[in-house]
Amino acid sequence: MLVNLVEILNLAEEKHFAVGAFNTPNLECILAVVDTAEKLNVPVILSHAQLHEDVAPLDKIGPVMLEAARRAKVPVCVHLDHCETLDYMARALELGFTGVMYDGSTLPYAENLENTKKAVAMAKGYNCGVEAELGALASREGGGASASGPVYTDPEQAVEFCEKTGIDALAPSFGTAHGIYKSKPVLDLERVKVIAQKTGLPLVMHGGSGVSPEDYRTGIANGLRKINYYSYMSKAGTQAVKELLAREDITFFHDLALAAQKAMQSDAEQAMRVFAGL
Repeated sequence: MLVNLVEILNLAEEKHFAVGAFNTPNLECILAVVDTAEKLNVPVILSHAQLHEDVAPLDKIGPVMLEAARRAKVPVCVHLDHCETLDYMARALELGFTGVMYDGSTLPYAENLENTKKAVAMAKGYNCGVEAELGALASREGGGASASGPVYTDPEQAVEFCEKTGIDALAPSFGTAHGIYKSKPVLDLERVKVIAQKTGLPLVMHGGSGVSPEDYRTGIANGLRKINYYSYMSKAGTQAVKELLAREDITFFHDLALAAQKAMQSDAEQAMRVFAGL
């Protein structure tokens, strides 16, 4: 069933777990994520990142995501991830997305604040919750994890930001990075706890792939209610295709797609089990 971001985060808060938010730029990703959520009977978030516009145009993949959510046997939020322009956000709202994440984290604080206010105002006429980011991760969405270090979110500034914007969820920076980690991330999970206590909002982990189960559990205990996950799931699909091609002479592309889907489903299941405390 299709639900909005606030509803799904409220479910996570009530049961003290985190909802997985998985980027789904093709049908195989969508099926892997929804089938896994239904198997485990947990809510889930299907996400589309603006940077995937060239891979899967919003106007084409969005309706597929929404239909999958409506047909699902578990609560599903369809979410716009890392939206950097308000015009692009407007397109997602018109399609019926039930969550949007405005990302002004690379902008000066005042500009991020004002644009996030506009995003919240835009979403008010729709059945849609708003997430925003404060601070900056060590690499941008879709990049490697070897860039310069993150700009950690200041807890006091987070309070001001949340109060002035009226957002529903905050993505703070506390040591994670997008992409594949080349070394074990060092996370400031105490900062997560402080920000959660001071803002009273559900917090979001970006760059969630590749984090240890122990760090996931500590982060969830400290207030994380949404964990973004994609890189390692996608990598599992790629590895499955490589292994199949090494074993067999494959003629049909759908055989490769199915192998990738099954591998991504297995990886997503491991992540969802940790996020939900199963």
